[in-house]
Amino acid sequence: MTVKRAVQIVPPEEFSQKGLTLTQRKKKAVGIPAIISSMRHISSELGLWRGIKLLNKMNQKDGFDCPGCAWPDPDGKRSSLGEYCENGAKAIAEEATIKKVGRDFFKKYSVEELSKQTDYWLGKSGRITEPFYLPEGSSYYQPISWEEAFNKIASKLKSLNSPDEAVFYTSGRTSNEAAFLYQLFARQLGTNNLPDCSNMCHESSGVGLSETVGIGKGSVTLEDLHKAELIVVMGQNPGTNHPRMLAALEKCKENNGQIISVNPIPEAGNNVFVDPQNPLSIVKGGTQLDDLYLQVKINGDVALLKAIMLLMLQAEDKRPNSVFDHDFIQNYTAGYDELIDSIRKENFDDLVRESGVEEEDIRKAADLFIAKKKIVICWAMGLTQHENGVNNIREVVNILLLKGSIGIEGGGTCPVRGHSNVQGDRTMNIWEKPKSEFIDRLDERFKMKFPRDHGYDAVESIKACKEGKVKFYFFMGGNFISATPDSQFTGEAIQNCDLTVQVSTKLNRSHLVTGKEALILPCVSRSEKDIQNGVAQFVTIENSMGVVQKSYGQLDNASENLMSEPAIVAAMGEYTFGNDVVNWKKLVSNYDYIRDIVEETIDGFDNYNARVRKPGGFYLPNGARERKFNTENGKANFTINEVPRKKVANGNLILMTIRTHDQYNTTIYGMDDRYRGILNERRVLLMNKFDMAEKGLQTEDVVHITSHFQDGERIARNFKVIEYDIARGCVATYFPEANVLVPVNSTAKRSNTPVSKFVEVSLSKA
Repeated sequence: MTVKRAVQIVPPEEFSQKGLTLTQRKKKAVGIPAIISSMRHISSELGLWRGIKLLNKMNQKDGFDCPGCAWPDPDGKRSSLGEYCENGAKAIAEEATIKKVGRDFFKKYSVEELSKQTDYWLGKSGRITEPFYLPEGSSYYQPISWEEAFNKIASKLKSLNSPDEAVFYTSGRTSNEAAFLYQLFARQLGTNNLPDCSNMCHESSGVGLSETVGIGKGSVTLEDLHKAELIVVMGQNPGTNHPRMLAALEKCKENNGQIISVNPIPEAGNNVFVDPQNPLSIVKGGTQLDDLYLQVKINGDVALLKAIMLLMLQAEDKRPNSVFDHDFIQNYTAGYDELIDSIRKENFDDLVRESGVEEEDIRKAADLFIAKKKIVICWAMGLTQHENGVNNIREVVNILLLKGSIGIEGGGTCPVRGHSNVQGDRTMNIWEKPKSEFIDRLDERFKMKFPRDHGYDAVESIKACKEGKVKFYFFMGGNFISATPDSQFTGEAIQNCDLTVQVSTKLNRSHLVTGKEALILPCVSRSEKDIQNGVAQFVTIENSMGVVQKSYGQLDNASENLMSEPAIVAAMGEYTFGNDVVNWKKLVSNYDYIRDIVEETIDGFDNYNARVRKPGGFYLPNGARERKFNTENGKANFTINEVPRKKVANGNLILMTIRTHDQYNTTIYGMDDRYRGILNERRVLLMNKFDMAEKGLQTEDVVHITSHFQDGERIARNFKVIEYDIARGCVATYFPEANVLVPVNSTAKRSNTPVSKFVEVSLSKA
């Protein structure tokens, strides 16, 4: 029996050597400080002039798509000063860095030594320059040729007892072309084990929206936000996670729209936006975005929405047909009477108490819903990563349906996606539960039978690894170890695999916590040129609002020994299957061939190659946007969702994981959370001053955090307490450091998304 390497699965528990510094929480977002921060990151990683030239091509119609978030670009004219934000600049600085991780690096460090470093240190090491192999029984990666690497992969796949012993994970940065080839490869092998990062974030959105309006995507365009009379931002921090969204909120305000923010923590980006491209905005101090801030307690959102709907119903009763859109309800919806009956049974005082929001503020919010018609509700992980995450989304849909605010200009649903092509990957059928219609088309196109049984999602794949059911795990980008719940459990599970393969640009913890053998396959980044057969290729990306557009890399590759993601998948296909069923060699020779097959097999991609070459790309069909609801009954469905009443033991608190401002998902750009005034440290716990007083804690006291779940306890050590304006009974800290506290068995009903926003914890002084 092979002894597992003694790697450290969870991030180190030591504090930063610089020491925690606390400053005043910022009330404004972006502005001059964002410009300074962006240029500092660019300058340090790739040089200021080279970086500025590259940034000027990001999100332009003749350039490349930002590798950060999926926020849409304007359909028309785009800013000549730059269509990017601070986090976009940081993302480019990371992937275009001149620092390198090569042979000398891996000779110097064993995986055990590397695992003792922070995730920040690992990410800052540089670009991986060639393929590397970690042999069984060794602690050192060694160079390997591409041919040898593909032979190892093909040999392992051919030796499996069943195709379902292999799993293929996808990060949301993967292009449409790579994603389509990737799912085709897995299905030619014979498995639907295709988990992706959606499983861990917006899966609840997809399920909830599909059940109610017939499409798992949002229904609005960027223009709808500009024209909305009311925008509600729930469980989302756009100033840090989607900074370009602030410009859309500002345009809403300029058009006399109003904004409600719903969050357990007040965020600078939900308060005042200073447009760095507008000197007048800088001089006058920016634009006030929030008209109303509702400090909901963690998972108090359904209670809040029900309280608002109850007040709306009372107003409708007093003035029939003045609040609800009964023409829309009658013609386009089902389940209205049942919903109204359920709302009448609710107790308003109880709903106020369960929401955690002051009654006066709830009444103000209800007045806005009563008065407005063009309403957009935006949300992110604060709604989806709960046991009742799907119901949270369904309740959002309920309130919009009552107003007839779906399928109109300036109104609709707006789940704000994270990774820049996570929505496109799902459109390309990176999904463990493929629809039979798609499999039918693959069968017809390739004259073979593809698998139909559902595969593993992300959490199911972790459990299958733990049980020894998975022998081969392939990761198309991402940092699975740091992104998933229950870090120790996940790491031990992955170590049970025979071979793990990572397609990556930079080093991360998932390269250290591996199967018995491991491969790193370094790929071309989004900003780099993709040359096949001497011809520059472009890839395509789908943004949060269903626009598919092309992306052309601009830079020379960081190394001559990189391959593009489509080329890596095609080579795997050729080495494993040959070119008889799928002509892998032809497909990767010109990406137009890939897009031709997408057009044949996936709805909405008619004339794909022609339309995507038009500046700005094209919109995919969206039934909800057109009031064509593709549900079983052809209607938009009202649903009845109970108020979650999950309580914690006396003295315990509810913890949610959050990001810092110097972070995007698991990529850590720096050690500062500038907007929250927390510098040089990530092992911190944000806590209400009254909760601190009850527990006898002072700012910078060090505590250990223990999470409690029905399957046991988990502990994360050494966190400094910080007094913060957060809802009573709630605490927050950063992931991935806190992911060890999230139980792998605590998941959302029907979507199986890890419950990272509701973790019962207790504290003990260090």
